[in-house]
Amino acid sequence: MCAARAKKMVGPTHNRPLDKDLRGYLETNDDILTRITKPVSIEDIGALSAQSEGPIIFENIEEFPNFQLCDILVKHRWSQCRALGVPQDEYLPTLARRLREPPRGFIDVDHGPIKEVVYTGDNVDWTKLPVPIHSDLEGQRYISAMNIVRDPETGFYNSSHAGTTPVEPRRGYMSFATPHTHLIMQKYRNIGLNEMPIAIVFGVHPAYEIMANYSGMHMDLWGELEMVGTIMDMDVEMVPCETIDLRVPATAEIVVEGLVNIRKTHDVGGVNAPTGYFLPREQEIPEVNLTAITMRADKPIYRNHQTVPDTDHQPLPRLCHEAVLYNRLTEMGLIVHDVRFPPWGAALSCIIQVEFPREGFVNDALMQCMGAPWLNTKMVVAVSPDTDIDDARDVYYAIATRSDPARDMFVVPNTRGSLYDPSAQPLDGHAPFRTVGKIGIDATAKPRHDSKDFERAWPRNWGKVKLENYLS
Repeated sequence: MCAARAKKMVGPTHNRPLDKDLRGYLETNDDILTRITKPVSIEDIGALSAQSEGPIIFENIEEFPNFQLCDILVKHRWSQCRALGVPQDEYLPTLARRLREPPRGFIDVDHGPIKEVVYTGDNVDWTKLPVPIHSDLEGQRYISAMNIVRDPETGFYNSSHAGTTPVEPRRGYMSFATPHTHLIMQKYRNIGLNEMPIAIVFGVHPAYEIMANYSGMHMDLWGELEMVGTIMDMDVEMVPCETIDLRVPATAEIVVEGLVNIRKTHDVGGVNAPTGYFLPREQEIPEVNLTAITMRADKPIYRNHQTVPDTDHQPLPRLCHEAVLYNRLTEMGLIVHDVRFPPWGAALSCIIQVEFPREGFVNDALMQCMGAPWLNTKMVVAVSPDTDIDDARDVYYAIATRSDPARDMFVVPNTRGSLYDPSAQPLDGHAPFRTVGKIGIDATAKPRHDSKDFERAWPRNWGKVKLENYLS
């Protein structure tokens, strides 16, 4: 068991070409994939998938025998490396470099696997999709998926992740958490339209999902989908939708087409927030009405994003932002080894691994990480290269032993915070926005310290002898 788990936590050792679709990705990375072939109830899938550290696929869903479901594709850095086909030490520099390149765009095609089955009119029913209930507090089926809209002014394709609650076969409610989608909806209102076409996409190569959550201010230059080919280093094929004027990935597994009513909102209660809490208690979100569903013919794969506990749901929206911060901090003159929004950080904390050049630089870097475009970060910790950025214990150890609270920590009061942060103060008259203080912690080894003070003591032959070899 231990050997199998260790095998799964390995990224590629060299750069390799990417597959163009999810099925190819799962086949290529079968060594890190957990396949569940035994019958599983949809009621148990969330609890089971959340226990997996790497990609998992359920091939035998009792209530939905014609579908498969996969999850946990990019929870850890080693699996994110698989998504880009690069070794771990090259992952962040590679993504950061590709985000600086021009958009590759995409290729229009007439047909693809996503068109093998087409449902329109009365045949549209998304209650037949294997949508799980994510928690008892939600109490109803919940979709967390990549969606595509188009800017009516620029024509660029914007993609992001949104939560959707299906309430009828052809109707549901959508919660858009990204500012760009709200800006695009306002553009539709400004030109006098009441509806916004939307495509909800399930089952694409994980690189699509990484790019879908880009947070930079780029809307007048390109859309996220125009950059997918750039970060994948390949041409992306797109096909036209059946009932709306949008294009979608030709190799997707399932696509739901619909129209969002941007003039009317509904109070649908709370959702499972990335923090792990059920917030906000009240939220006004628009209605979506379905017009078509297309899918593959051979047991299409429903891509789930289990929302709780620590799953893809926490790091996924921040993976591109790690690359953005890498570029920004590098431009400041810092030697940056890594940037991480850890899955155990409740989507509110960031860790930067940097070398300490001189006084003031690290504090500037900490403040940079607190600001736009990702404003939800309220705790930023800087560590040295010898601290394991993926080990919460090692990060806490660095805070405890390498930071003087009087000199190495600072608080910025009254800043914009996450609407999902229960510690933040609701902004009167501007719900659901909140304000919160933010803290920067310099837990690096500093030149003012004697380097010998940070020499770690270990038992003799540590790492050379294994207890398991002495167990019967």
